[in-house]
Amino acid sequence: MRRFAILCTMFIVTCFFGVKVFAQEAASQSASARSSDAPLHYFHLEFVVQELGVDGKPTNSRAYTVDTNTDRSNRGVSIRTGSRVPVSTGSSSSSFQYIDLGVNIDVHNTHEVDGKIALEVTADVSSLATPASAGISSAPVIRSNRWQSPILIPLNKATVVFTSDSLDSKGNMQIQVTAKPIP
Repeated sequence: MRRFAILCTMFIVTCFFGVKVFAQEAASQSASARSSDAPLHYFHLEFVVQELGVDGKPTNSRAYTVDTNTDRSNRGVSIRTGSRVPVSTGSSSSSFQYIDLGVNIDVHNTHEVDGKIALEVTADVSSLATPASAGISSAPVIRSNRWQSPILIPLNKATVVFTSDSLDSKGNMQIQVTAKPIP
């Protein structure tokens, strides 16, 4: 009789813990299903980097495009374009150091919020200043603008997300983004 009581107790305990483990697994699967229930959407992003003159009109403009999506496991997207510029490092004409100049844009954490698109954007734009604006004829001067911010923009509308004054002129530099859904 004692063996029977022990076996019954073990059976009840095993069933209780088995049900509890099964319930925990089911709850975990339900929670992960809820987090992945959000529909996956794709977007075409166009970044326009503009240098604006004193009159506010573009004097130089470049466009860069990339596609992204709202998948939370997406590692993000990057745009890299530029040149490696040699800079003399000594009195010898064969000693150079190379400096990377150009446009670098990184986009992370893309998601939709009330019919708009939210992004975390980092933009780094660098170039050589013109000798006249630098005031130095022999040494290169590097112009650099770096921005980092979460942004929220409407779909299908060009939106200025970063702007700054030029340090070597009375103009500005700005970046605008247009996000278009990909059907």
